[in-house]
Formats: sequence, structure tokens, C-alpha cells
Amino acid sequence: MVLFHAPLSPFVRKVLLVLHETGQLDRVRLQTVNISPVSGDEQLNQDNPIGKIPALRLEDGSVLHDSRVICEYLDSQHVGNPLIPHEGSARWRRLTLASQADAIMDAAVSSRYESFLRPEDKRWDGWLQAQSQKIRRGLADLEQHHLAEIASGFDIAAIGVACALGYLDLRQPEFGWREKQPGLAEWYAQVSQRASMLATVPVA
Repeated sequence: MVLFHAPLSPFVRKVLLVLHETGQLDRVRLQTVNISPVSGDEQLNQDNPIGKIPALRLEDGSVLHDSRVICEYLDSQHVGNPLIPHEGSARWRRLTLASQADAIMDAAVSSRYESFLRPEDKRWDGWLQAQSQKIRRGLADLEQHHLAEIASGFDIAAIGVACALGYLDLRQPEFGWREKQPGLAEWYAQVSQRASMLATVPVA
């Protein structure tokens, strides 16, 4: 299989963590693509018309895109404990937490595009403030209501939260989330030492 990726994408890191945690890294060849909201990659766009990353080309040539789809596919391809519960309320609970982590990453990536790619005289401060508020609300909710769930195992929800926090550290080191979420900070310090996390640390 071929994983189209950009090394600094938090959504790519999520897929890489699933590959590491499920022992499937040797099944995938990484292919780096350099894209932005205004420039794409011709090979990536084949069978992936909106040009999303990550995208996973399977051995039969078909392409999966969106990290949530790819992670669920990969989780169905190994024999160990599932990262996504197969059924019941636990499944929907973990997927909802993973979706919340994705939303935090979406807001952080949007902020990056607005503050770095858009010309300075065209930047929208109100947009940046709204994205920041989304991130802060999301993190506060995780701290106040879901910390024990996140810390219960390194599954799809925990992987997503770890990627979101790592991306904030990478792109917005001044955000100061640790001061407001000390429980998440303590948890993140611990999971950051996992072999999979150390192997996927993004370097700007």
C-alpha cells in the first residue's frame, strides 16, 4: 500500500500512529506530497479528486482518503486489540471523542493557513479568534469531562487527542494549553514517551 502524506500534518500522524500501534508499518510505503489549499499534486488527485491527505492507495489500486476512513480500515486489518470498538455504546463514544480531536486539529490547521499562507494584509483576525475559541472549548471539555476516558487506553480517541496536542505544540507553541489543562498536560507527557509517538514526532 502507498500512503500519500505530508510529514507535518496531524491527520497523517494519526494514521502513522495507527500503523505503528497495530504493527502494520511494513505494509505501507510513504509517498510525500507537497500541497496547500491553492496547489495540489497530480498523482495524489488520481482516484482522490479532492486531493485530500492522508490518502491510502490499497494493493488493488483503489484509494481511501480522510484519516477517519483510513484508520478504521487499518484497524480492521490486524489481529490485535481493536483501536475502535466494534459495536455498542463504546464504539460511538470513542468515535465521538476522536471526532472532537479532529475538530481541534481542523481549527488549528485552519489557523495555520490563515496566519501563514494568506497575505498579511488579507488576514481575518475574527476567523483566527473563532478558531482559537473552538480549540480552547474543545480542550476544556476534554479536561473537564473526558480525561479518564482518554487515559484509559491508547485507542483511536487517545491517538487523536495526542495528535491535536502535538500539532498545537508544533504550530502554536505560544497557545499555552498546558496551564489551562494540567490533567491533559500530565497525560500527554506520559503518552509522548510511547515508541509510536517518538517515532512520529513532526519536525518543522
